[in-house]
Amino acid sequence: MNFGATILDADGLRLSADEKAFFRDADPFGFILFARNLDTPDQIRALCGDFRDAVGREAPITIDQEGGRVQRLRPPLARDWLPPLDHVANAGDGAERAMYLRYRLIAHELREYGIDSNCAPMVDLAGPQTHDFLRNRCYGEEPEQVALLGRAAADGMLAGGVLPVLKHVPGHGRATQDSHFDLPHVSVNAEALDDTDFAPFRALNDLPMGMTAHLVYDAIDPQPATISPRMISVIREQIGFDGLIMTDDISMKALTGSLGDLSRAAIAAGCDVILHCNGTLAERAEVAEAAGRMTDAAQRRAEAALEARRAPSELDIPACEADLHRLMSGKVYG
Repeated sequence: MNFGATILDADGLRLSADEKAFFRDADPFGFILFARNLDTPDQIRALCGDFRDAVGREAPITIDQEGGRVQRLRPPLARDWLPPLDHVANAGDGAERAMYLRYRLIAHELREYGIDSNCAPMVDLAGPQTHDFLRNRCYGEEPEQVALLGRAAADGMLAGGVLPVLKHVPGHGRATQDSHFDLPHVSVNAEALDDTDFAPFRALNDLPMGMTAHLVYDAIDPQPATISPRMISVIREQIGFDGLIMTDDISMKALTGSLGDLSRAAIAAGCDVILHCNGTLAERAEVAEAAGRMTDAAQRRAEAALEARRAPSELDIPACEADLHRLMSGKVYG
């Protein structure tokens, strides 16, 4: 039977009996962790074990560990990284290598706890209009440079046994509003979008998983990309991304409607998996029922993503850190 077409979270530090029973029945493709789920190394490993035991397989467990403002694991559990844009600026001509090393070390931190996916690289283009919630999470303003740095970040994670999640497809950088609270509109014409915002995603279209942007691209479709068949077609055909497409959190305020209706709309549009975060168990159940089981095409992409997961390569941590400090003139961490 195909996996459940969801990625879901948990309330606390260990799964309750009700959560275990729900996950056993819903069989989500994977899980996502937040700060409320993270306390000690042993507890995190035990929670990851709870998730996988509930579904009876090595389900992927992801997290938002970009570094900077968006990192769920913080000291003493993990290094406290500079925001990506500052990291790139400090590294200068060594930015490509510095991004590889940053995300190779992040991957090592994640795998120590049983976490084998990360919601990065984020290759949205920064610009003068980019909202503050996103801007210093970006890697730069030029498509070719951002694609280069995104590839370095992805390669670092893959070498560390962590599956990258490319986001926010097909580009969030022009948003002047925070999609956690509002629905941003982008009014640039389709040709300009293809030349700029879409370009880094096209360069990285071979990555195993991607996450949608809750944005309206006015020149293409009046619906938000996550629930727009036309925008998912742009992602698949124009950008050429054939990896597993997950939604950004379906409960974000950019989208209006019930969780069930939004989940059904996203699946109908062509998304493979619904990501739902920070809700009640009843809301998770609503999303799981609406999303249903993966389509055969989604299952194929899910299995391909899992096949990209591999054992970490050898890592000399002191040498890696020394190399990174040299590239960054000592200013690596927040």
